[in-house]
Amino acid sequence: MAFLMKTMISSQVKNLGLGGRSEEKKEEGGTSDPAAAQGMTREEYEEYQKQVIEEKMERDAAFTQKKAERACLRVHLREKYRLPKSEMDENQIQMAGDDVDLPEDLRKMVDEDEEEEEDKGSILGQLQNLQNMDLDSIKEKAQATFSEIRQTAEQKCSVM
Repeated sequence: MAFLMKTMISSQVKNLGLGGRSEEKKEEGGTSDPAAAQGMTREEYEEYQKQVIEEKMERDAAFTQKKAERACLRVHLREKYRLPKSEMDENQIQMAGDDVDLPEDLRKMVDEDEEEEEDKGSILGQLQNLQNMDLDSIKEKAQATFSEIRQTAEQKCSVM
């Protein structure tokens, strides 16, 4: 009879949401220890959790570094093409600690492009382009083209 009364009262209390679950868990003998659920000892489980946290921190740091490198590349491209700056890129670089640079390969490519643009943009670069042109060969090609056009026109046109 006591058992019947206890079940009826506990079910009523559960419906109200006032508790009753702690007694039920104690009676069932269920374990709430996650280490036991994983089949490990407490020390092994703590060591495993430390490893998981360290690996996550390393991944997050590497991800942040890559994002900052990409942001740095975008900043360089914006400077190169004189586009407006982005605060988001600057914030990503600052989050990585401001020690972010372009990777070596990209740095070389950017430097080469800048050198080429400087050479082309300067007056001396334009003069060198004029000096590198072979005027005689250009003149010969123009004359040969003109004579070919004249010959084809003579063949097709009876007036010439």
